[in-house]
Amino acid sequence: MAKVVVVGGGWAGCAAALSAAKAGAEVTLLERTDMLLGTGLVGGIMRNNGRFVATEEAIAMGGNEIFEAVDKVARHKNIEFPGHKHATLYDVSKIEPAIKEVLLNAGVEIKFEARAKDVELDENKKITGVVLQDGEVVKGDVFVEATGTAGPPGNCSKYGNGCAMCVLRCPTFGGRVSIAAKAGVKEIMGKKGDGSIGAMSGSCKLHKESLADEIVEKLNETGVCVVPIPEHLQKKGALGMKACQQYALKEFAENVILLDTGHAKLMTPFYPLETLRQIPGFENARFEDPYAGGKGNSIRYLAISPRNNQLKVEGVENLFCAGEKAGLLVGHTEAIVTGLLAGHNAVRYAVGEELLTIPTELAIGDAIAYVGDQMRTEEGIKYKYTFSGSVYFERMKKENLYTTDVEEIKARVDKAGLTGIYNQKLV
Repeated sequence: MAKVVVVGGGWAGCAAALSAAKAGAEVTLLERTDMLLGTGLVGGIMRNNGRFVATEEAIAMGGNEIFEAVDKVARHKNIEFPGHKHATLYDVSKIEPAIKEVLLNAGVEIKFEARAKDVELDENKKITGVVLQDGEVVKGDVFVEATGTAGPPGNCSKYGNGCAMCVLRCPTFGGRVSIAAKAGVKEIMGKKGDGSIGAMSGSCKLHKESLADEIVEKLNETGVCVVPIPEHLQKKGALGMKACQQYALKEFAENVILLDTGHAKLMTPFYPLETLRQIPGFENARFEDPYAGGKGNSIRYLAISPRNNQLKVEGVENLFCAGEKAGLLVGHTEAIVTGLLAGHNAVRYAVGEELLTIPTELAIGDAIAYVGDQMRTEEGIKYKYTFSGSVYFERMKKENLYTTDVEEIKARVDKAGLTGIYNQKLV
């Protein structure tokens, strides 16, 4: 039996582990903390704008289980907020056990507090095992890296405002270690528009209970609350720091935009607490994540792997990548769809089958190819790409990839010959 080892238990790693298991492989998922999903524990937005298309494509391809689990714990569906339509907001307090159950039901072995610190290579530069912090070596035939691109704390200090004490919890469980880099791959660093390194995570979470009653009531009922910011308190230039450039709209500078994910999701990279508390309704506001959200947020895109459109890492024979490791991709959906492909192709590689390339007639395939090209250019490395807005959503509309017609999306997947591809047993 093919043995697939997935390193990193965020959205991308969970999706990769699931698709590899569905293809018939023996799968071990290594997660350095004590919970799955990483930033998915504080994110919560799905299906907004072009993410609807990517979601339905993935479902038609057989990657439905994760999205079904999200829908089961959704707090709000089909909502709108500035610049975004038909969004689903899931409950961040319920999502992790739901995804864990999906993986266990698929037969995935999950190892928590299993921080990878190194790799073992053979004479052909193939990875034979991942070395954990405690010295254990986890052997495999093929590996998928989904470790993300944020952390360790020194990078958040070097390129940002210091460790923001975020949900990644590097000081507690150890910082991210790049498997590709340990295998000798020269990785790519993303840049902000001004040419500086990395990008600041796109939002913070407030304790909902710390907000005015009328704000809480609005959030619970509609999922969205938009509060105008007095002009003298509006932040200037902060939106340009965001990784999530789909929210770099003037509405997000002129208003406090909150989404209900169980917490109150504050759609800004950080907000000085003293200033925030001057806005009516926020007099008692308190940050939930990151705890230092008044000063900063985590810095991302510091370790992107060079890869092809099958998500195979260049320079290592048996390593695939997904999520932020696969490019300047922003978002849960983006992580999930790249994870599904990476896990599936890992099994194809292990059994000697031709690797799957998703055609550019589908949004997922086009995004993977387009971002792969852009991140190798001096100009393209300054942008962040997402189905939900900014430059890539504009491309989706231009290329007629954006639609909310589910039957049309299914027909496109079928025409590509990929209906149910992730349900096929390869082993």
